[in-house]
Amino acid sequence: MAEFRNIAIIAHVDHGKTTLVDALLKQTHTFRDNEAMGTTIMDSNELERERGITIFSKNASVEWNGKKINIVDTPGHADFGGEVERVMNLVDGCLLLVDAKEGPMPQTKFVLKKALEAGHKIILVINKIDKKDARPSWVLNKTFDLFIDLGATDEQAHFPVIYASAISGVAGLEPDLAKMQDITPLLDTVIDYLPAPTGDGEKPLQISVVNIFYDNYKGRIAVGRVVNGTVKQNQRIKHVDRDGATHMEKITALQIYQGLNRVDAPSVGAGEIVAIAGVQNVQIGECLIDPEQAEALPVMNIEEPTVKMTFGANTSPFAGTEGEFSTARHLKERLERELLNDVALRVEKGEGDSQFIVSGRGELHLAILIEKMRREGYELQVSRPQVIFKQEGGVTMEPFEAVSIECPEGFSGIVIEKMGKRRAEMKDMSVENGHSYLEFDIPTRGLIGYRSEFLTDTKGQGILNTLLLGYRTKMEGEVSGNEHGSMISMENGMTMGYALTNLQERGQLFIGAGVNVYVGMVIGQNSRSEDMEVNPCKEKKLSNMRSKGDGASVAIEAPRDMTLELSLEYLGNDELLEVTPKSLRIRKAILDSTTRRRTES
Repeated sequence: MAEFRNIAIIAHVDHGKTTLVDALLKQTHTFRDNEAMGTTIMDSNELERERGITIFSKNASVEWNGKKINIVDTPGHADFGGEVERVMNLVDGCLLLVDAKEGPMPQTKFVLKKALEAGHKIILVINKIDKKDARPSWVLNKTFDLFIDLGATDEQAHFPVIYASAISGVAGLEPDLAKMQDITPLLDTVIDYLPAPTGDGEKPLQISVVNIFYDNYKGRIAVGRVVNGTVKQNQRIKHVDRDGATHMEKITALQIYQGLNRVDAPSVGAGEIVAIAGVQNVQIGECLIDPEQAEALPVMNIEEPTVKMTFGANTSPFAGTEGEFSTARHLKERLERELLNDVALRVEKGEGDSQFIVSGRGELHLAILIEKMRREGYELQVSRPQVIFKQEGGVTMEPFEAVSIECPEGFSGIVIEKMGKRRAEMKDMSVENGHSYLEFDIPTRGLIGYRSEFLTDTKGQGILNTLLLGYRTKMEGEVSGNEHGSMISMENGMTMGYALTNLQERGQLFIGAGVNVYVGMVIGQNSRSEDMEVNPCKEKKLSNMRSKGDGASVAIEAPRDMTLELSLEYLGNDELLEVTPKSLRIRKAILDSTTRRRTES
């Protein structure tokens, strides 16, 4: 068996993980020259390419000097931290990428903490040294401080440092771009510094399942690491589930990673990453073992979800007109299918037969799920995101987050004011080169709905990053700053330019002319904090009299483009978001105004 290494690439979002994997894949000639096209090769999912972020951890492998390197690309967003935690069980070492200008960021801390807790050796890669304001020595000092703060051992703290420009595909042992030729120094350091997988091929078989995906031909496929023993094609194995119950299964397909593809293997030894088909109902965190002698591996623990939303079948007057799957049964089956892949997601029955309470790691985590569903042809309605409270020893606890903000100095005043209204506590503030760096601790419910407001306040120049701190005693009183008044349609019909011209003076519209609306649908945000019922379908009365200026053209301002994230942040407690493959519509939970007023009083 060729010696190999299992490594994960970890970093804060947008520090260049996927671009670095591109360089590794191309320069090890994993592809023929005509195949190595494009960038972000690992971000194969349509949503990942659009947003420029990694959502799902993925496997690949490269060959270097006769040794195989299994690479796992991990997400940088804390909302997908469930992926990072699992991956640490697959690998024996990590490449930690840090931006040469920004230095370690909140999510860097999160992913590094997971790697150090797992006892892994780390190679520091200071990426993007081609930036004009790169400061690699400052970044190195900050990262070393972070290692010490997180309790790294002496061995872990003596990490090798590689300087790189992933987009140019070069790396070196010193921060001089002119001396760099290719990515070779990084690959050599991986082979020399990171350990080969431990595991005894002679012991009874043990495999820990870390990921699951579905194949149309082979069915459910479990991805895991062979901890001990050797696994063979068509072998009979014992599946041990979370509750300790055992089931006998037969392996119908055994595969390993080669480049970006999976290839069949007759047998696989200890330490290798494998994909196995034929095990029914296997879940992430469970194990597959030798039927006779092996002991079960401990079940993986995953951090609890912190935010929940109610998903329901669409009940608007337009229900069933734009989507392929619109019933509660379709919704239930789709959510159950998502649970198979997403270990950090929870689904419970809500009120009535057509509602489900879906809990996840953050707003983005749930927004990605909703976006995936609408692209698959599902219609649904969702409520405003809410935090999950816990009871511990008779005390109500709520999740808190560390917020790190970078913005031009001139905007720091409005940011501090808004964060103060949301009950945030300032931990640190510094100003460098005209930029303010602010650190806050804030209840998660105070942060819901703030991101879009923050971008508006900082004219799009601010950067906001968050990291879950854990549960603390609940803050008394109102925390949310998401108070707004909505313009609500009081008519069914098509919006008219004549009516919208008058309404745009009363607030910000979400829709333009020629759009079908229904009673109770929110068409814009009122400039005041109370709701206002309006008639967007009002037509100009035509007469046979003509006068100068009678037919003056109306000028309608461009409506606010409400994306999925903006819509979710806008929602009030009595509002829902109707999601279909073609449209996003904000509406009142109770459409009829008389019934709505009666329930409010």
